[in-house]
Amino acid sequence: MTTHLSTQAVHAGEDKHKPYGSLTTPIVQTSTYTFEDTAEILEFMRRKAARNAGADLALRDEYGRYSNPTQSTAERKLAALEGGEHALLFATGMAAITTSMLALLSSGDHVVMAFDCYRRTREFATAFLKRWGIEATLISFDRPGALAGAVQPNTRLIFCESPTNPYLRVMDLAQLIAVAREHGIITMIDSTFATPVNMRPLAYGVDLVVHSASKYLAGHNDLLAGAVIGARPILDRIEQARGVLGGVGSPNDAYLLLRGLKTLDLRVRRQNENAMRVARYLERHPAVERVHYPGLPSHPDYEVACRQMSGFGGVVSFEIAGGQERTSRFVDRLRLPYIGPTLGGVESIVQQQALFVSLDPVERRAAGLRDNLVRYAVGIEDVEDLIDDLAQALDGI
Repeated sequence: MTTHLSTQAVHAGEDKHKPYGSLTTPIVQTSTYTFEDTAEILEFMRRKAARNAGADLALRDEYGRYSNPTQSTAERKLAALEGGEHALLFATGMAAITTSMLALLSSGDHVVMAFDCYRRTREFATAFLKRWGIEATLISFDRPGALAGAVQPNTRLIFCESPTNPYLRVMDLAQLIAVAREHGIITMIDSTFATPVNMRPLAYGVDLVVHSASKYLAGHNDLLAGAVIGARPILDRIEQARGVLGGVGSPNDAYLLLRGLKTLDLRVRRQNENAMRVARYLERHPAVERVHYPGLPSHPDYEVACRQMSGFGGVVSFEIAGGQERTSRFVDRLRLPYIGPTLGGVESIVQQQALFVSLDPVERRAAGLRDNLVRYAVGIEDVEDLIDDLAQALDGI
């Protein structure tokens, strides 16, 4: 039976009959799991050794840094939504990215990374990995031949985002996979902005998909979590590293994530619709110089986005005519969205992104951020109210 994503969001990964007859998956709030006797410990250790040797065996829970029943349910649901064999939950999106890279890379390896990926991911690659003898080359994936030209004999990983933050560039996955397979390189994509509703990179041949689950997957701005999804063999390596490095999330956060995932399809489809309406309105307004949204024909990756994505996401970035101070006045005049550095929740959130990065204009330009750039993460409010609010703010400056 083919199960649609909205049905998977509600039911995938969950046991039909849960403890105590509970409808929702319970929070198993414990750090330690006990054994009946020594014989049970010995049997567990035999199965664990066989599992480490490659056997496909399920293991009972042992200690909270390795697994938790609430967490495992969320992982099964995430794997189903992305179409992956397995998923791992982490305390944050950055914990998912950094643990995965440390598990897959060794001293002397090389990484190719999109320049316009999340700045903390970029910082980890260029500052932290470098300390351990792992080099990173940052490229603009939209330049013809840039990806193939950046590959070196010791390249072990290609990392990108799609869509990117904040200019919403969309990676051509067919191009990515062609280069990676030619050279036998692992591919990892941060798909936080897309979500499984709008794009499923594993279906194109990408090896690993990572999410800041704090954003759209959870959807309510009340938890921190990260996830990585892919095939079991490569996830086993990352899971082993997670147990050592300890970036595991809490059972309570896993429970909240499960709750949020059940409405993922509903929320993201509404945000897609709202963002498209907002982007079209902004593109027509004389106070807006440029709109960055992959659902607009004016976007440089419009054709790629139409090919790969079933929706274009809930983030709209745009540039206000008149510079930094005029842009700040616009942001301050908005009445509905909150001002803050996140996205993906039911509430609309806006930010003049350059100001969150640095007070130094030179550093902002080096990071590729224009002073008049606004990132608007559209929520699930009525779109007419959002547009009316944008109109009064734009007309008032």
